Amino acid sequence: MANLALVYGMRLFPAEELDRVQPATVKLKSGRDASITMHLIEGGKEDIERILRQSIEAFFEMYPQP
Repeated sequence: MANLALVYGMRLFPAEELDRVQPATVKLKSGRDASITMHLIEGGKEDIERILRQSIEAFFEMYPQP
């Protein structure tokens, strides 16, 4: 498998303060831009941790293996 880079960010906000979440952009060495879908998980600490773990596991299950 190729050497990979996982790009992510996390920040907690009070749910009632959020208005919208927009995609992020990454600049590639080729000069192209790549977009990253931002995800929103709401709930208590335990809910967020559980859903985040499930999301990470699902992401790697979808990633094509050599």
